[in-house]
Amino acid sequence: MKNIKIAVIGLGYVGLPLARLFATRYPVVGFDINKARVAELMSGTDSTLEVEPDVLQSVLSQHNPVTNSSPTGLFCTTELDQIRDCNIYIVTVPTPVDRNNRPDLTPLVKASETVGKVIGKGDIVIYESTVYPGATEEDCIPVVESTSGLKYNTDFFAGYSPERINPGDKEHTVEKIKKVTSGSTHEVGKIVDELYKSVIMAGTHLAPTIRVAEAAKVIENSQRDINIAFVNELAKIFNKMGIDTHDVLEAASTKWNFLPFKPGLVGGHCIGVDPYYLAQKAQEYGYHPEIILAGRRMNDEMGKYVASEVVKLMIKKELPVKGAKALMLGITFKENCPDIRNTRAIDIYHELKEYGVEVEVYDPWADPEEVHHEYRIPIVTEYPESNGYSAIILAVAHHEFKNVNIDEHRNNGTVIYDVKGVLEKGAVDGRL
Repeated sequence: MKNIKIAVIGLGYVGLPLARLFATRYPVVGFDINKARVAELMSGTDSTLEVEPDVLQSVLSQHNPVTNSSPTGLFCTTELDQIRDCNIYIVTVPTPVDRNNRPDLTPLVKASETVGKVIGKGDIVIYESTVYPGATEEDCIPVVESTSGLKYNTDFFAGYSPERINPGDKEHTVEKIKKVTSGSTHEVGKIVDELYKSVIMAGTHLAPTIRVAEAAKVIENSQRDINIAFVNELAKIFNKMGIDTHDVLEAASTKWNFLPFKPGLVGGHCIGVDPYYLAQKAQEYGYHPEIILAGRRMNDEMGKYVASEVVKLMIKKELPVKGAKALMLGITFKENCPDIRNTRAIDIYHELKEYGVEVEVYDPWADPEEVHHEYRIPIVTEYPESNGYSAIILAVAHHEFKNVNIDEHRNNGTVIYDVKGVLEKGAVDGRL
């Protein structure tokens, strides 16, 4: 395919790093409906912290490189007409679940409508959003067809290349992670594969069909979810036995083929969500997935379990529970990352509140306004110096928390609970 001009639809944790990478080799227009986000990016800053300012600024173009025939560069916009001249459309919008854990394809459908308004004959639309097998061709492509009036695999074509972004990870960046690719025809699959191969240092794997690529992505996260659920269950068992789970895992890890998963909260926009997509599709085919949903139930309950363990420890120390003050360190879904989407740390907060505990949250990585908007809770912006806490829960292993001096709190009788197992074992009252 000659004269490649790329539009990336959705400039979040997945879309921006991808757009930045492609812009080192091709003219790229990033499209997002969030005006504040576009303005931020065009000023050279990224609030998700996925792309460093100097790296972003090195590819930014203040003029649309597609219409100006520039060989490379990234231009971000909210204007639909600015992506009309592109011939490759890459969709990187989120795929959440609703409050009943049912897949919500609304962002994907709306993005497909957007593509349908601008796609032309011979163009290719590539989806990166995590979905169940069949979603691209059964749910998205019909929307593009009806909006554009073009016929699939005759007038326009499709590909699927599942995102493999790991938020907050500066070592495994997008170009260093092998990419699965696919196309709606054999020839288009080769074009899509060559496109990604041109920028992905780790190489690519061309799957035989779009459905295979979709399935590969959704089982990646389901597999991890199930493995974490297993060690979470072990943590519950060993806790009853008075055995330290981390000591057990350290000993077991001396065997060459032992998988080093650790117990913890499973949130975020992938592992805590994607298994529901696979489960939903399986049920449509008349199969009720046992292990996948059992793993989800186990992991979704861990926040409540942590809160109950903290309360038990308070009672053992003869500390009053109702009206007590607790400090929770961390609200993001993972360490050293500002992403609060689907964080399960919030479950600890709500469960402690149910016990009548007054909970303060401190997280130097999270945006207080975003946390309040998403979860309707306040967070403090500086580490509290008060010693009046009955319990301190380390919920997220941010670098800043590893050096927190908890001795003074512990000496005053405060319960210290380490969800992530990063503090010294002898310095805490409990941990997963």
